[in-house]
Parts: sequence; structure tokens; C-alpha cells
Amino acid sequence: NEIHIEPLSSGILCSQVDSSHKNSSKRPRKCEDSFHLFHSAFKRQLVSKRAKLHSSPPGPGTRVDQERMTEFKKLQKKLSSLKNCCCKNQKYNVLVTVVHPCHIKEIQVKTRPKSPCKVPVATIVVIDQSETERKVVLWRGAAFWSLTVFPGDVVL
Repeated sequence: NEIHIEPLSSGILCSQVDSSHKNSSKRPRKCEDSFHLFHSAFKRQLVSKRAKLHSSPPGPGTRVDQERMTEFKKLQKKLSSLKNCCCKNQKYNVLVTVVHPCHIKEIQVKTRPKSPCKVPVATIVVIDQSETERKVVLWRGAAFWSLTVFPGDVVL
């Protein structure tokens, strides 16, 4: 499921794009996929630095590590600062730390005159390396993701 991010004056609104409106058979990359790619590449980078410190000869897995490091470097170049996330309908990759999450609430949205719909909403506060702090509003499926994060967690 694709996450739509919209900057607002009071923070950032994140929502999950309705899959029924998309006819693509290709699976979009999720934020979690990017985070796992970043995390595994970061761990490999630490391992390769330790190997250099111990002056050990390169092993058979060195080529794989170099390929993953290339992927990591490409992703790292695409990272944005929170203070630069200001354009509507623009996708950003931002590495942030969760300051504090909140509980999920349900709000009532009027889709039709006589059929109100309840939508889950959650708000988390995040900070990045530039020390820019933002409130991020998550709704629909993205709101339930907020239950999995805790203060101090680093997310992409």
C-alpha cells in the first residue's frame, strides 16, 4: 500500500492510498522495505568497517556487500531534511526519530449525506538530524502503523 504525504502548516498528513483506485500489478515499495534496506546496508557497513580495522582479507561475500552498499548510497543521496519537506504531492525519504507517538482516534468523515464513515487517525511527533521537529498525522491503514513505534525509534 502506498503512503501519500501532504505537508500542512501544522505538520505533515500521511495517508494510505486506496488500492482499489490503482490498477498496477507491480508491488510498490513500502516505507518498511526502504527502512529494512537502509538498516541492513547500515549493519553491513559497520561489519565492513570492523573487517578493515582487523586487516582481514576480503571474503567471498565482499561483492554482495559492495552491491548493497551501492544501493545504500543511492538511498542515502535521496534522503531529505524535514525542513525541506514543503511541496504538495511530492515524495520524500526522511530519516527521523520518533519523539512521542499518541493513541489512535476515530474521526467521522461525511462521504455522502446519510452515510458517515469513521476513519482511524494517529499523530506522532518526529525529529530529524537538522533538529526540525514535526507533527505527523497518519490516517487509515497508516494510523495502525503508529502502534508499532516507540520514543527513540528511528524510521525512514
